[in-house]
Amino acid sequence: MSVTRKDVEHVARLAELAVNPDELPALTAQLDRIVGFVDQLSALQATGARRFVPGPAETPLREDEVHPASLAIPPAQLAPEFIDGFFVVPRLGAMEEES
Repeated sequence: MSVTRKDVEHVARLAELAVNPDELPALTAQLDRIVGFVDQLSALQATGARRFVPGPAETPLREDEVHPASLAIPPAQLAPEFIDGFFVVPRLGAMEEES
C-alpha cells in the first residue's frame, strides 16, 4: 500500500490539522515510508510466539470498580467559579473567532 497526497490531505482534514501545501510532498513521503515499514512487520512470521500476559498467567483479573477519593479540600472551595462539578474559566481571546 502506498500513501498518496490525497490520503494525507484526508487524514489532515479528519485530524483537523492545517498542513502547508508546500509540506505535503515531504509529509506524504514520510507517511508512505512508515506504512511501508508496518507492511514489512505484518509480513513477518511469528513462530513460537505466545500471547503476552502481564504477570503470572494464573493471576485472575479483578472487576473494575470506581472508588472516588475523598479530598482534603473540595474543588468548589478552591475555584473562584465551580458550577455543576466543572471549573469555570475565562475564555481565551486567542481561541475566539474574529467577526
